[in-house]
Amino acid sequence: MNKAYDRVEWNFVEGVMKRMGFDPGWVDSIMKCVFTVSYSVVFNGNIGEIFHPTRSLRQGDPLSPFLFLFCGEGLSSLMRLAIEGKILKGVKAS
Repeated sequence: MNKAYDRVEWNFVEGVMKRMGFDPGWVDSIMKCVFTVSYSVVFNGNIGEIFHPTRSLRQGDPLSPFLFLFCGEGLSSLMRLAIEGKILKGVKAS
């Protein structure tokens, strides 16, 4: 799961939130939280320079579980559409 979360395409999450009917202002605020992440290191009480990660939010961020749920909802919807369109077929396991 760690690697899957690290590879999330944020425009997919944004699209899922919009399709779920979230207010555009809310979606914009959440996406700003995703894309404006920055870190600094404290060493011996001194705060170092701010730097920006290459993949924005990381797993462990308080916002991460909610965004992960949006990804799951989006995937579930895509699978449902694929099954209805007979692109995917169910499998029985015993």
